[in-house]
Amino acid sequence: MGNRQVSGTAVVATTPDRIFELLVDPAQHPLIDGSGTVRAARAGGPERLSLGTTFGMDMKMGAPYKIQNTVVEFEEDRLIAWRHFNGHRWRWELEPTEDGKTRITETFDWSTAKAPILIGLSFFPKKNKQGIDKTLARLGEMFPG
Repeated sequence: MGNRQVSGTAVVATTPDRIFELLVDPAQHPLIDGSGTVRAARAGGPERLSLGTTFGMDMKMGAPYKIQNTVVEFEEDRLIAWRHFNGHRWRWELEPTEDGKTRITETFDWSTAKAPILIGLSFFPKKNKQGIDKTLARLGEMFPG
């Protein structure tokens, strides 16, 4: 974890555009979230994300809270990343495979955070890695081969 990132990769039996449509629709995030923290998209937010879009989510980790995100990386059907207020990012990379499936890599990247040392010392990297693995498994269940 010296690089201040944790990630997971899985191959899912669908095309990148189908996965991307879930990622760019904040209302769908609770369906794929394996961490159990994402509750709902905040009312009045965008229906589809794009570069520079801000969107809010209702969350719960012990106590309920709200978080505002900004999309900071975007390539249609291939890449999306959003940043929280502290500067850390959630990144999704989608790569088509030769057999019509998609290699998905989800990354929690705190190298861009305002206080990366504090995040690195906390439970967040380990907890987020567990959530990533569960999210990827959930996506595999949504698109069985």
